[in-house]
Amino acid sequence: MSGETCLHQLHPQTGPIVPVSPVACPKTKTCSYRGAVGLGNKYVRLNVGGALFYSTLQVLTRQDTLLKSMFSGRMEVFTDKEGAAFKCCQHKLLCLGWILIDRCGKHFGTVLSYLRDGVVTLPKSRQGVQELLAEAKYYRIQGLVDLCQHALQDNKEKALCVIPVITCPKEEERLIQGCTKPVVKLLYNRSNNKYSYTSNSDDNLLKNIELFEKLSLSYNGRVLFMKDVIGDEICCWSFYGQGRKLAEVCCTSIVYATEKKHTKVEFPEARIYEETLNALLYETLPVPDNSLLEATRRRAHCCSHSEEDEAVELRERVRRIHIKRYSTYDDRPLGH
Repeated sequence: MSGETCLHQLHPQTGPIVPVSPVACPKTKTCSYRGAVGLGNKYVRLNVGGALFYSTLQVLTRQDTLLKSMFSGRMEVFTDKEGAAFKCCQHKLLCLGWILIDRCGKHFGTVLSYLRDGVVTLPKSRQGVQELLAEAKYYRIQGLVDLCQHALQDNKEKALCVIPVITCPKEEERLIQGCTKPVVKLLYNRSNNKYSYTSNSDDNLLKNIELFEKLSLSYNGRVLFMKDVIGDEICCWSFYGQGRKLAEVCCTSIVYATEKKHTKVEFPEARIYEETLNALLYETLPVPDNSLLEATRRRAHCCSHSEEDEAVELRERVRRIHIKRYSTYDDRPLGH
């Protein structure tokens, strides 16, 4: 006989098994779990949004929740085509199919763990806790609801990094002089241009901004990153250590075409990475190790210097790197 035929059904009043004539049953059947409390520790098969679970009626009916209403006979439950048939085994009822619950099964295992033990390990992410909170509210598990709400209040997500935006030169000077960490500043002001841009300049400008955001996340806590939107340049990186400027990378240049000029924005990614790492040499106080600074010098010293001359040189030495300018008309170099 096929599994889609009901052989017995539960009497609505007394609960014993009453044989009935075989009738065709739909694939999804609504039935009552009245009398199921007597099952004790018998396992129940649950299909929650396609995820399959096993649990006992003792766990499911332990607290006054929606699950207790479902499995104590107070409300009807849905089963698959096999769950429409019941059989008697030593005067106890056994469900042969899967109980269907139309919810996402992602966090149902956590719900069962809480019902079993009264405690549970919450998801690490804030989004995961919020998803679990929604499931706890649906199943009316007040203890789990309170646990999730307390976790969301205590572990509010903080900003990964704070990037100040420069609005005046005095503010920039105050931030640089008052910071004990190296400083990396990106100046970008696309509107500060009297020529048209080349075809790929906008893409390169966005790449510079994306690299700035990537570096700010990677070196958060070690380097102070700032944005400047009021400077004279269009796109320029500046690097500071111990209150003084160390290097500057200008990413814009003028290119010449027939009877007109264009502004070109470059993306010197390797150079920016190099200068950022060089700025990390000034991460600690007092003055960094001279052997480390020597590796970043642009010219070799042929003669010895006094300590005073060395200090003056450290204050005045700024590496300014500009992109080579080429003509788009005949590709002849025009200088640096």
